[in-house]
Amino acid sequence: MADITFFPVGNGGMSLIRLSDGNKTSILIDVNIRTAADDNEEGTCDVTKELRKKIRKDDNERPYVDVFLLTHPDKDHCTGLTKHFHLGSLDEYDDESGDGEDLKIIIKELWSSPMIFRRASKNNALCADAKEFNKEAKRRVKQFEESKDGKLEEGDRVKILGEDVDGKTDKLEEILVKVDEVFQKVNGQENEHIEMCLIGPLSKQEDEERENVLNSNRSSVIIQFSVAADKNNKNSCLFLTCGDAKVTIWEYLWDIHKNNPKSLEYDLLQVPHHCSWHSLSHDSWAENHDPKVSSDAKNALSQALNGAIIVSSSDSIKDDDNDPPCIGAKREYESISEEAGGSFYCTEEYPDEEKPMPLEFKITKEGPQPPAKKSRSRLEIAGIATASRPQLHG
Repeated sequence: MADITFFPVGNGGMSLIRLSDGNKTSILIDVNIRTAADDNEEGTCDVTKELRKKIRKDDNERPYVDVFLLTHPDKDHCTGLTKHFHLGSLDEYDDESGDGEDLKIIIKELWSSPMIFRRASKNNALCADAKEFNKEAKRRVKQFEESKDGKLEEGDRVKILGEDVDGKTDKLEEILVKVDEVFQKVNGQENEHIEMCLIGPLSKQEDEERENVLNSNRSSVIIQFSVAADKNNKNSCLFLTCGDAKVTIWEYLWDIHKNNPKSLEYDLLQVPHHCSWHSLSHDSWAENHDPKVSSDAKNALSQALNGAIIVSSSDSIKDDDNDPPCIGAKREYESISEEAGGSFYCTEEYPDEEKPMPLEFKITKEGPQPPAKKSRSRLEIAGIATASRPQLHG
C-alpha cells in the first residue's frame, strides 16, 4: 500500500510519497528541519527521526530517499538539507558517524528546475542550504554532460523540471521534463506505481506583458502525482503539490487549462504557500477591508474530486491578520473541500496543537484515507460502484 505523509514543520514544506512497489520507492518533497526540531524542544516534532522511520537503507546500511524534489529555494523549503543529507559524490560519503549522530541521508536522484533560481538577487538572496542544493544540482548535470552514454549512477542522477531560458537545456533532453509532459521514470527506472504531470514552473512567455507579470511569480515546481494503491489499482490518488505559487500563476493556469482541467484535479491537495491569501487574491488580507478572491485562481484550485482532502503545511491557523497562514484562505479551502464532501487539515494542528505529529494518508483503491478515523471514499460519496479508476493521462 502506498502512503503520503506531511510533516509538521511550521510555515514550511516537507512531505513524503512512498510507493506500493517492492522497494517502497520514496519521493521527498522539500525539507524544513528547524533548530527546535533538532534540539527536541518540547512541542516540536522531531521530523528527522520521523522521516528516518519511513525511509529504507541500502546494502551498506546507509539511509536514502530515491528522489528529493525541491519545489523552490526559499529557506522554509530547504532548511536542514546540508546537515542531514549527503551532497556530493557517493565516493565522498562519510560512513563513520560520530557519537550519537546518524549517517546522512543519500539522495539517489535530485529533481529541480533552473527556473526556480531565477528569483535570486541582492534583495532575494539564497540561503546557505539553497546555495548547496544549487551546487549539487549543477554537479549532477555536469556528470551527465561528461558521461559517454548519458547514464548516471545512483547518487549522481538528476532530473530537470522545465526548460530553461536561452536554450540552456536544449542538449539535456534525456534528463529534461517539459511542462505538461507526463512521465513515470523515478531514480532512473520506469515505475508503474506512479505517473507525474509537470504543471509548473511556467516557461518563458512570448507575450512581453504577460512575461513581466509572471516573471516575479515563476517560483515553484507544481506537479500532479497519480499514485497507485497497488499494481492492480492505478490512479488511486491524484496528489497536487504547489510550492509557493501565487495568484497570478493560478490565474494563468486556469486560463490555459479551463477547457480541460484534468491536470489540476486532485484527491489530495497541498495548498500553495502555507495557506496564504496571496495564492487566491491580489488584495492584502490585513490591509483591505473587503479583500476579493480571484475567481480564476480559485477555480484552478477547486478541481477537487469527490471526497478530496486539502492540507495546509503551516503554523496553526488563527482568526487574525496573519498571512501565511491566513484564516481567509483557510475558509476558502474549507468551502472547496466541503463542497466535494472532503476535509481540511493543518499540519501543526494534527492531532493537536500541543504535540503535532506527521499526518499520514494511506492510499487505497478508494483514494487517500484520513488517519485515525474511517471515512467514506469519494466513490461512495458519488454513489459509484467500481473496482478501479480509468486512466487519466495518455
